[in-house]
Amino acid sequence: MKRLILTADDFGAEPQVNEAVEIAHRNGLLRSASLMVAAPAAEDAAERARRMPKLAVGLHVVLVNGRPTLPPGCVPDLVDDDGRFLHDLGAAGVRFFFRPRARRQLADEITAQFDAFTRTGLRLDHVDAQNHMHVHPTVFALIVKIGRRYGMRAIRIPREPRGGTRSVAPWLALMRARARRAGILCNDYVFGVNDAGAMTEPRVLEMLEALPEGVTEMVFHPATRPLESPDRGAEGFRWQEELAALTSDRVRDAISAQGIALTTYGELAGSG
Repeated sequence: MKRLILTADDFGAEPQVNEAVEIAHRNGLLRSASLMVAAPAAEDAAERARRMPKLAVGLHVVLVNGRPTLPPGCVPDLVDDDGRFLHDLGAAGVRFFFRPRARRQLADEITAQFDAFTRTGLRLDHVDAQNHMHVHPTVFALIVKIGRRYGMRAIRIPREPRGGTRSVAPWLALMRARARRAGILCNDYVFGVNDAGAMTEPRVLEMLEALPEGVTEMVFHPATRPLESPDRGAEGFRWQEELAALTSDRVRDAISAQGIALTTYGELAGSG
C-alpha cells in the first residue's frame, strides 16, 4: 500500500507561510505542518492551527539558520555574535560533536523547544528539524531522548528513494532502527530534500508516478508571497508554486487515480 504524508515545513517563519498553510489545508491537500516555535510568526501559526483541529502539527527543531528559544547567553556555543544559530551546517556539526559544552546547551535548547510547543496546547504529531540537522548523531540522540519525555510518537527520516541521500544511507538506516527500538514511528521515504524549494506541480506529479510502496513524506515550503528574510540559500525557493501544487486538482486526481492514501504520522501511530 502506498501512503503519503504531505507536510509544510517552516510553519511560523513569516505570516505568508502561515497564510499558505491555512489555504493549502482548507482548500487543498495539506494535512500536516512543522512548527518553528521561536520564529517571528510562531504565535500566529499556533493560533491558526488551533482553528484547524484536523491539521497535524509537529515540532520543527531549529538549531541552525534561526534564533534560539533560550536567550543567546544561555547557548553561547550554538550562536554567533548576533545571537543567531550558525548558517554553516558543517561548522555547526563539528561544534555539536566535539564540544561537551555545546552538547549540554543543545540538550537545553531542544528541551526549551519542546516546552514551547507544549505551551501552544497543540498535540505533538511528529518531529523533524531545520535543514534536516537531526541526521547529526548528537542531535538525533538528544531529540529521541528528550522527545520521548514529551510524548514524541514519530520522527522524519530524510531518506530519498533515488540517489540524493545515498552517501548517508547506512546512518539513515541506523536512525530508523534506533527510532523503532525507542517505539517511535518513522517514514520509509521522503521527497523534497533534493528538490527543496522546487516542489512544483509538474515535479510532484512526476514523484507521484514513482511513489514507492510504504509510507512516503513529501516536504513543501509554501508561501503566499516571497519571504522577506529567507534562509541563506533559500532565496530562489518557488514558494507560491509549491502552494499551487498543494491546491492542484491535477495532483489531487493523480493521488486518487493511483490509489494513494493520504495520511499523517498521528493517524499511522494511532493505527498501529
